[in-house]
Amino acid sequence: MTLRLYDTATRTVSDFVPRTPGQVGIYVCGATVQSAPHVGHLRPSVAFDVLRRWLTRSGHQVTLIRNVTDIEDKILAKAAAAGVEWWAHAARYEREFTAAYDALGVLPPTYEPRATQHVTQMVELMQRLVDRGYAYSTGEGNVWFDVRSWPAYGELTRQRLEDLAPEPQSADDVADPGHAKRDVHDFALWKAPKEGEPATAAWPTPWGRGRPGWHLECSAMAQRYLGEEFDIHGGGLDLRFPHHENEQAQSRAAGFPFARRWMHSAWITQSGVKMSKSLGNGLLVSELLRSVPAPVVRFAVVSVQYRSMLEWAPDTLAEAQATWDRLVGFVERATERLGTLAPTADEIAKATLPEPFADAMDDDLNVPAALAVVHEHLRAGNTALAAPSSLDADAVVRAELLALRGMLDVLGLDPADPQWAAADAASSSARDALDTLVSAELEARAAARDAKDWAASDAIRDRLTAAGILVQDGPDGARWTLAN
Repeated sequence: MTLRLYDTATRTVSDFVPRTPGQVGIYVCGATVQSAPHVGHLRPSVAFDVLRRWLTRSGHQVTLIRNVTDIEDKILAKAAAAGVEWWAHAARYEREFTAAYDALGVLPPTYEPRATQHVTQMVELMQRLVDRGYAYSTGEGNVWFDVRSWPAYGELTRQRLEDLAPEPQSADDVADPGHAKRDVHDFALWKAPKEGEPATAAWPTPWGRGRPGWHLECSAMAQRYLGEEFDIHGGGLDLRFPHHENEQAQSRAAGFPFARRWMHSAWITQSGVKMSKSLGNGLLVSELLRSVPAPVVRFAVVSVQYRSMLEWAPDTLAEAQATWDRLVGFVERATERLGTLAPTADEIAKATLPEPFADAMDDDLNVPAALAVVHEHLRAGNTALAAPSSLDADAVVRAELLALRGMLDVLGLDPADPQWAAADAASSSARDALDTLVSAELEARAAARDAKDWAASDAIRDRLTAAGILVQDGPDGARWTLAN
């Protein structure tokens, strides 16, 4: 099956065909580093991490660019309120985002450019737009994109200009009264310094000193690292308008084809409302990780298809934890049983994955369907583990372990990956404690069976079943697993 992906621009799922066979260029809008990341910020990064892993597993060489917006109104305002330099404020939260990405197993991008490093490219792009008649200046430091000069404006989100609300009238979009923009829909390419802003937050241009507009930043950086046309532009659903609409308009007005496909991940919501700091419903990643293992948080985020809203409910992490424990338990016990015959990391990376799993991933990254295949193999693996050790039984255990770890590796959730060593150690400690308690119950049950006290034996088994413990009787005695 050919990989098929949804395109926001066409609103259809279609075959994905890279510009250059075997090579894929992806630009993902990264963090605006104004404050600490909450789990909602991480969903786009995790979603595109899964896409990248699947493309790589499918034989493609992936170049993934994820930017850092390190100059912006809120950064300046929050830095001033905290009494620190704006660049120091941005650097602090950039480090926090990097730590959060790393903690959740998001692979590092091929390159992670900062906006402030690419002023030269932005000025060049602006000059091109002014020369072509698509941008204008209204005085010292202010440059605007003339939306009405670009007839295709609105094509990404399929909106007509006359139906659109004006571009927000924030400090980013309002010059002093003598230098107002021509149309309320025009958006800022370059912004003159505002009163009280530090001199270090402005750069010289042919139109005066100022700082870049948010939309201009991404267009310039995408072109710098991926060229005039590239395969996929991604980001969160909230970026479709105005950010991505404006990116596409200014890039194409400059004469560049820009992104061939647009992909957007849906929000994480609480009680149906988008997770955000402004609503006071953000779950900071740093706080979550104090009480929940990182792979459990990743599993919770990954388990819903990227275009579907993820409702963060009280039991979200509990369900993810239970599933993660079952996966870890099987991988640990299967690896222990196989010893030196257990699959190597190289084998995992090259393993042929079950066809239904591959079909699910090729179907616009249908992770829920892919996880259903994972659970089928988990059940088969646990059944094989319950049988006495033999060449045939161990061969089945090995095959299921290889398939399971290979599939989970695509999702960034292989329990045996060194990334999760600390989490596995914590899980192993908890499992050891549970094993001690369950073993005592199984010993009591065995004694009851020897005494032919079937009522007591059944009562013990029922207690374990109610606790989510599956008991399997075999020639070598009873074994237990967490119920699937």
